[in-house]
Amino acid sequence: MILAFIEHVAGAPTMLSLEVLTMASRLARKMGTQLEAVAIGPKAVAAAEILSSYGVSTLHVADDQRLDDYAAAAWAHAVADLAARVNPRVIIGTASDRGGEVIAHVATRMTMPMAANCTEIVPGDPFTVTRQRWGGSLLEEAHLKGTIKLLTIAPHALAAEASPSRTQVATDTFSPALEDKDFRVRLKISLAQARVVVGGGRGVGSAEGFAALEELAGLLGGAVGCSRAVTSLGWRPHSDQVGQTGTRIAPDLYIACGISGAIQHMVGCRAAKHILAINTDPGAPIVAQADFAVIGDVQKVLAAVNAEVRRVKAGEPSRSPA
Repeated sequence: MILAFIEHVAGAPTMLSLEVLTMASRLARKMGTQLEAVAIGPKAVAAAEILSSYGVSTLHVADDQRLDDYAAAAWAHAVADLAARVNPRVIIGTASDRGGEVIAHVATRMTMPMAANCTEIVPGDPFTVTRQRWGGSLLEEAHLKGTIKLLTIAPHALAAEASPSRTQVATDTFSPALEDKDFRVRLKISLAQARVVVGGGRGVGSAEGFAALEELAGLLGGAVGCSRAVTSLGWRPHSDQVGQTGTRIAPDLYIACGISGAIQHMVGCRAAKHILAINTDPGAPIVAQADFAVIGDVQKVLAAVNAEVRRVKAGEPSRSPA
């Protein structure tokens, strides 16, 4: 079995991960074995729908809330634990910063060799791989040994290509035996430093209503903020508050959802390069201050926006207007 490590944003596999799946699917056919995938983080289960077009038979999802933030050692521990259970012949991932780091950690945990930035793979004993060296200016042919072959695929070494037929993807949720030391280094986007901030106000409707904002922030690589009214209601912690008495932000894009735009809030976001307001009230102060505005129900608008961003990130073709 071949196990592909999939990077995703809120369940939408990245384009580089789709390239990895294309390579892994071809390799699985050559080896006469099946292709499975592992994904980590919020909404990872949602990736199954897209993976069905790339020959994946099973999606393994690590179930531990501590994995929601990126922690390379913890993510690698989860993949290594899974490998010990399912015994893959190959573990393959992207050569992105994150993918390369995770697979390198996996190789260390399993004391196995790893080949990075591969462009071609010929199975055998050992594997013969062609990989990029010196920033892609040199191609090296190498032999990869090891009971389990660990590889990363160079970005854009091949085009992502869906399989001719779809598969029925089974989902396996597992709980890795993680340790506190796995989380000594974690990556979380700071509200003050985020290039995209998705803020929510009373108009979001409830604490649960922030799930759509969390998804959009994840898709855009941003952070979630809120208004003072939201913290007063207990829906979000004070650390998420944008405003004069909260955090002052300066993102490239601030998406204000259901926020009226009180003066103290505008003080906190006035350094944003662009503001997009989503509000049911066309007369709300923030609508007048915004560069762009969508007048409508926050949850309905965000559902449509999130679906479109997921589609674009998955590399699906543009949809023509009805």
